[in-house]
Amino acid sequence: MSMFRHINFPSASAAMRQGRLAQFVRFVLVGGLNTLVGYSLFAVLFLLSGDHRLALLIATVLGVLFNFVTTGRLVFANRRWSRLPLFVGLYALTFALNLGALELLVAAGVAPLLGQLLVLPAVVVLSFLGNRLVVFRGAP
Repeated sequence: MSMFRHINFPSASAAMRQGRLAQFVRFVLVGGLNTLVGYSLFAVLFLLSGDHRLALLIATVLGVLFNFVTTGRLVFANRRWSRLPLFVGLYALTFALNLGALELLVAAGVAPLLGQLLVLPAVVVLSFLGNRLVVFRGAP
């Protein structure tokens, strides 16, 4: 038995930390894809319409289903459509905060395309926390 004393077996908490880290890495990668899709939609719609509010609204609505599928399946291994209302609620909150911050920046003279780019990091962090702690809580 004493020969096994020096073998380090990973503890359950270390495995959980590794799992959470892997989940965060997946979230960042999927979030990058989601952000690219969402920002591209916003930019195209803004350039077509000239209205940053309308562009943000439409880009958000179109991005929600795409984001639900990619985030739910690829990050949280969750395919339950029953989580969609919570996901939509989180996005509604995120949208309101995003629009408020963007309006403040635009009012301060920041161009809407740059302003939205500046707001994105905070939106991403809020989205991860909301998804992890509320929408997909208990996911593997």
